Amino acid sequence: MKVRKVSAISGALLFVPTPHVDERGFFSRTFDAEVVAAAGLDPAAFVQDSVSRSARGVIRGLHLRSGAGEAKLVRCSYGSIFDVVVDLRPHSPTFRNWESFVLGDDAQVSLYVPAGCAHGFQALTEPADVAYRIDRPHNPAEDVTIAFDDPELAIPWPLPPSAVSPRDRTAPLLAVVLEQLH
Repeated sequence: MKVRKVSAISGALLFVPTPHVDERGFFSRTFDAEVVAAAGLDPAAFVQDSVSRSARGVIRGLHLRSGAGEAKLVRCSYGSIFDVVVDLRPHSPTFRNWESFVLGDDAQVSLYVPAGCAHGFQALTEPADVAYRIDRPHNPAEDVTIAFDDPELAIPWPLPPSAVSPRDRTAPLLAVVLEQLH
């Protein structure tokens, strides 16, 4: 497994596995505590695993947590997604930057999203399954949502949204959220 830094988001990492492919399909290690530790992260810090399934065109996000934030490893285990990370850490050298990735089941790449960054994605396939490994138990009182279609961010979602949750559809703009967070 190789680790690549994400230049647009300080502290974000891509964990790129080396799948073993043969006539049966493939086998791929998607998490390796030694590799995670060598990248400077505590592998034991991840306390919760979750999975979502989304229909093609669904947008989930942009989500983050207030307070201490939430770091996570995100991987598309089936299908593919257009994945977005927005740096909202005020003292980060990449504050307000965003970066996008296409994550898919063919490569099983995991994206490390540092605490203090917003995260969202759009399903590119029917369906797309996304696995999350999170470093803190979920507390709904800390949930923060930013409008996925905020013109300040101007994220070029590749498909027209087929479905968006009420929470995401009515989310405030980035400027409003930053005033509330800081």
